Amino acid sequence: MNKYVPKMYKKTIQDIEYDKLKKENIKCLMFDLDNTLLKVHKEIPKKETKDLIKKLKKEFKVFIISNNCSSNRLKKTSEFLGVEFVKFAMKPLSRGFKKIKNKYNFTKSEMCIIGDQIMTDVLGGNRYGIYTVLVDPLSDKELKVTGINRFLEKRKLKELGKLNLLKRGEYYG
Repeated sequence: MNKYVPKMYKKTIQDIEYDKLKKENIKCLMFDLDNTLLKVHKEIPKKETKDLIKKLKKEFKVFIISNNCSSNRLKKTSEFLGVEFVKFAMKPLSRGFKKIKNKYNFTKSEMCIIGDQIMTDVLGGNRYGIYTVLVDPLSDKELKVTGINRFLEKRKLKELGKLNLLKRGEYYG
């Protein structure tokens, strides 16, 4: 059951304690795209997101890691933020994480995935053995394929809540 529990849970990426991640020897931040960095179907993140990423790039190597297959939107967003991206990451599988790890010679203990989904971002990161951070989705609007994950996520959250392991809106880390 712990494979669904993130090490840190915050409302938004703005609320994450990046100094704490630095103290944990995290060097690589991988951000999910949809409903983590920006709302679904948007291409350009808010100014506050751009400012945060600019600041983070001074301390960390920052990436966008997405299950999206299309690179047009990812490319526009990554260029706007000045970061590299991995498309078709296949989270919760390790494909995208391994790609970044191998290209930049990170150890798993230096890597962190930040995302809004338990069934892809958190499960994938925990199974791969990297630091996981969950944030609330930026919007209720989802991609159609995400609907299946959200259905499964609601059921898993119910189980986790009964065990006092994770409850939406009860932030920690």
